[in-house]
Amino acid sequence: MVPQGRRAGVRPGPDNLGIAYDQGQGVPQDYAEAARWYYMAADQGFAPAQFNLGVAYEQGQGVPQDYAAAISWYRKAADQGFALAQLNLGGAYDQGRGVAQDYAEAARWWRKAADQGNAMAQANLGVAYERGEGVAQDYAEAAQWYRKAAEQGNAPAQYSLGALYDQGQGVPQDYAEAARWWRKAADQGNAMAQRNLEKWYRKSAEQGDAMAQYNLGVAFQYGHGVAMDYVAAQQWYRKAAEQGLAPAQVNLGVAYAQGQGVAQDYVAAAQWYRKAAEQGNAKAQYNLGALYDQGQGVPQDYLEAVGWYRKAADQGFAPAQFNLGLAYDQGQGVPQDYAEAARWYRKAAEQGFAPAQFNLGVAYHQAEGVPHDYAEAAQWYRKAAEQGNADAQRNLGAL
Repeated sequence: MVPQGRRAGVRPGPDNLGIAYDQGQGVPQDYAEAARWYYMAADQGFAPAQFNLGVAYEQGQGVPQDYAAAISWYRKAADQGFALAQLNLGGAYDQGRGVAQDYAEAARWWRKAADQGNAMAQANLGVAYERGEGVAQDYAEAAQWYRKAAEQGNAPAQYSLGALYDQGQGVPQDYAEAARWWRKAADQGNAMAQRNLEKWYRKSAEQGDAMAQYNLGVAFQYGHGVAMDYVAAQQWYRKAAEQGLAPAQVNLGVAYAQGQGVAQDYVAAAQWYRKAAEQGNAKAQYNLGALYDQGQGVPQDYLEAVGWYRKAADQGFAPAQFNLGLAYDQGQGVPQDYAEAARWYRKAAEQGFAPAQFNLGVAYHQAEGVPHDYAEAAQWYRKAAEQGNADAQRNLGAL
């Protein structure tokens, strides 16, 4: 089953001192002292403290490990409707820990927590319906509970919901939907989802599906469910790119530009970027502009660079907005215009792009295209500095 809940996260009330000792916040970490304070609050009927005291007994932290005592405290909190206690009480019945194993009782408590929106309980209830443990086996009901948990980001539920779509159990068989849920779980590091996703991508890719070929390339590039292999990544990107899939064309261009899995070749990079750029892909437009800017694989041409930067910038691509600002700042490919530079810096800065935040700070600091304003300069320096921009950190310190 899905792991149980642990100590409650936000617990205003009389067990706050227990939490402090439990987590070592402002006082030395001391589980025994934490348990003492939890007991004081729990004895007054405070459900979060009762739950936390149950966890302490279950884990033997600050008190002797005692599953029966843990169950007793979980039950007190659960009877007050505290969802985490209901979750853990269900887990105890499921595993026969401190109580006789009873799948029906486990499902009953999980349902109480699940009805309050607890994702782990929803996922566990899905497992119960899928296996027919404590409830009548019902794949449709399992899918319903998995979906509730999956939509809250619960990775095991995302994996399980994908598996139901893959098998057509409780939901119509839909391989694309299976892959969609597996991808969500895989992105959270779920190894089973990563393996299933790779198998599904490979099967579809070998049948000529361009998006599957691209996704298989991504899996090999980043080692998602397979061993990292840049050569294999580029082979799959190429298959998708040759079918006209723009993201694959971009990634193949990047591979040539960086020499990852293929020999470094800026000419080939430019060719693949252009194919994607002409389809409106903003990243490709930006990358192609950068090649023209630097004269890599194409003749250096600031005017051409600006043209591609502008296409990407107009789509809201922050690096392109920043580079377009630089072009106006330096008068490369366009007439020098500090006000226009600041306008583009601002667009990128407002998206959190640190170099643009720094440059906008400089503009206010030096009154270039905007009024002289130290406070505004400091504000933008600070935003960039908080992202680790060393120039902004230095300038902020000098203000």
